[in-house]
Amino acid sequence: MPVGSLLEAARGGMDYERLRMEAASRNIANANAPIAPGAAATVWRVGGGADFATAALDQADAQARQVYDPSHPLADTSGMVRYPAVDMVEEMTTLMTASRGYEANVRAFNFLRGMLQRAIEIGGK
Repeated sequence: MPVGSLLEAARGGMDYERLRMEAASRNIANANAPIAPGAAATVWRVGGGADFATAALDQADAQARQVYDPSHPLADTSGMVRYPAVDMVEEMTTLMTASRGYEANVRAFNFLRGMLQRAIEIGGK
């Protein structure tokens, strides 16, 4: 396998893990943002295709949790305010695993780049 393909695979892995971190971060940030009456609850997910090149952030429909707060401006007629049902443990786990995956891809990329530079130095002598 050519070294360039290996570098592209590591870079693609970094891009994918960055998208996972961004989706989890957005979900955590929006966990306590109320949903307007009649609006759908959404969460962010990494979607696209089966490979890294087509991965992208997508909004997906989600369940909503309801909190009784009749004084809230977005409360419905029964005093319930809807929020996205974000599983904080799942999102924090995603952040941790994506961060570690990103770091592993950075190490692989740097190792391959160092190998390539060393091969160029050897070939130049």
